[in-house]
Amino acid sequence: MNVIQKEIELGNGEKIILETGKLAKQADGAVVLRQGKTMLLATVVSAKEAREDVDFMPLQVEYKEKYAASGRFPGGFLKRETRPGDYEILVSRLVDRALRPLFPDDYHAETFVTITLISADRNIKPDALAGLAASAALAVSDVPFGGPISEVRVARIDGKMMINPTFEEVEKADLDIIVAATCDNIMMVEGEMKEVSEDDLLEALKFAHEEIKKHCKAQMELCEMVGKTVKRTYCHEVNDDELRAAIRTATYDKTYEVAKSQKPKHERSDAFEAIADEFLETIPEEQREEKKPLVARYYHDVEKEAMRRMILDEGVRLDGRSTTQIRPIWCEVDYLPAAHGSALFTRGETQSLTTVTLGTKMDEKMVDEVLVQGTEKFVLHYNFPPFSTGEAKASRGISRREIGHGNLAFRALKGMVPTGEENPYAVRVVSDILESNGSSSMATVCAGTLALMDAGVKLKKPVSGIAMGLISEPGKFAILSDILGDEDHLGDMDFKVTGTKDGITATQMDIKVDGLSYEVLAKALAQAREGRMHILGKITETMAEPRADYKPHTPRIVQITIPKEFIGAVIGTGGKVIQEIQAVTGATIVIEEVDNKGVVDVFAENRDSIDAALKWINSIIELPEVGKVYHGKVKSIVAFGAFVEILPGKEGLLHISEVDWKRLENLDGILKDGDEVDVVLLEIDQKTGKLRLSRKALLEKPEGYVERPQRERSDRGDRGGDRHHGDRGDRRDRRR
Repeated sequence: MNVIQKEIELGNGEKIILETGKLAKQADGAVVLRQGKTMLLATVVSAKEAREDVDFMPLQVEYKEKYAASGRFPGGFLKRETRPGDYEILVSRLVDRALRPLFPDDYHAETFVTITLISADRNIKPDALAGLAASAALAVSDVPFGGPISEVRVARIDGKMMINPTFEEVEKADLDIIVAATCDNIMMVEGEMKEVSEDDLLEALKFAHEEIKKHCKAQMELCEMVGKTVKRTYCHEVNDDELRAAIRTATYDKTYEVAKSQKPKHERSDAFEAIADEFLETIPEEQREEKKPLVARYYHDVEKEAMRRMILDEGVRLDGRSTTQIRPIWCEVDYLPAAHGSALFTRGETQSLTTVTLGTKMDEKMVDEVLVQGTEKFVLHYNFPPFSTGEAKASRGISRREIGHGNLAFRALKGMVPTGEENPYAVRVVSDILESNGSSSMATVCAGTLALMDAGVKLKKPVSGIAMGLISEPGKFAILSDILGDEDHLGDMDFKVTGTKDGITATQMDIKVDGLSYEVLAKALAQAREGRMHILGKITETMAEPRADYKPHTPRIVQITIPKEFIGAVIGTGGKVIQEIQAVTGATIVIEEVDNKGVVDVFAENRDSIDAALKWINSIIELPEVGKVYHGKVKSIVAFGAFVEILPGKEGLLHISEVDWKRLENLDGILKDGDEVDVVLLEIDQKTGKLRLSRKALLEKPEGYVERPQRERSDRGDRGGDRHHGDRGDRRDRRR
């Protein structure tokens, strides 16, 4: 083994070690990254040849976490790692988005990057290290790559910026973003904030980039130590410069006219396709099939150039808008009468139908990851069916893109969704995209805001979102507000920003060009704020604040607290008591211990069920009160009286002498097991806590009744209701 290591000193005194030459030596490149007890194995393998007719970069990035890394068994029946979870997919996307733009445009070999968490320090977040590990594996391989890059997490805690904070530290942050960059340029940003300013976000980006430069330098030195400075040669494209020139000459002017025509999305696409087909017909028939892929590729370049020149030279976009103009917006709430909350948000040719469902703690999302376990009270799901873009194909499961877009909208809204006593519900938001032509994730944020307010959830502030684009060339650029799908595809930046009137709540940025200055980013953020405020105005025109109450058909939930010592009494042995309450009242009851007290959620379709369940629970935790009348139930008959349950689990002795004003020899024909009877609590024994009850005190005293003088009763025979000594007390009463 030729093991080579490179250390990176972190600002907090810790260090990252990059090691190659020990593990996975048959991969094209393999690196183990270590920080503390956390270890990531990153490998890269790229095919030697590209498949025929592939004119794109077939890159696959997989991030995987091994449960053994933290000494845990996987959950579920199989007890093994299965398909990737949402968190693993999100980390894979973070790395993919940073790496993909840096492969050569003409490199089309299948390339697989795999990052595996093989050892886990429970206080180190591995997602911020995955990009560095993957880039280092590419650096020590012969795969052509325009890096290196690195990714870091920046968090602001108590006003101070930190690089790669711990799990505990992130919980206290008001800004939490992951930034990917090369030595020279920022490539990707994603994260969430608690209403921070645009200047604060820019400061965080600059802070991250300074740290990333150190990581990139270390990778270049590692590459030299390994001797992989020369990359493999390849030829994945066969070009025809004569055909390329002919296509541009024949189609550019026509394409420019279509771009300026302001046609709707599908009409414009059909018109572009017709131009390409018309040129294809000019090629001799025997060569047509062979030349078709080249014609498609070269015409795509013409289409891209025409659109970009129109925007840069004339300031006009495909749909006729100016660079700062937002597409027409219309909104509607309460569209679905049976949903707990619903909203339609339509902006141009993008439309989201979003619903809100309210549930109990039992509906909360279970989180069982390698390093994180618990529940999530607020969830947001995003669905992007093929019909939303007019595609004729079936939906086959949830894509990585859907998980990523849903996560962005989730982060945008979650800080504004109340928790605790303000909102006892579990909340699920679902956005179904019905039309798409640019920034459906931002439509989800806007529709989600409206649907939450329509449901009666006391949203702290409305949130809006906008997607910004960029068209640039040396010395000239145009920032685009509210981009179309084609402007995203053919442009140089996709920058999504969400926030309230007071600040940014989430962001996601992908940059496809080198040399994007902070000045351009600052202008993009300022223009994004103007757009967000415009969209927020449209939202609040439709609904300015949450409904005062939930809708009539929304199941109600009432939350009460009980002393910790009564939790067991409400649940009962084996859950017997709580199951009985639920079965009889029809309510759903959830109990958990929080801050050394019991928090009880009572959830039901109607108020009567809730009231019945609350009455039952309150009777369990109620302390008996001397002088109070109770409607009790006879639990057993004994020779000296009856034991009556006046509150759940609380019985007292109704002595035979307290049943009636007249003298009774026994209770035959008067009381039996199961009878319900009104009694008053006469006394609580201070030593034993036993209860003495009376029925006769509630009966009218017979006329002429003379009470016989009696000797002082024995504590053992009467007061305590003690089943072991009650017989002797009863005999003494009979002698009297």
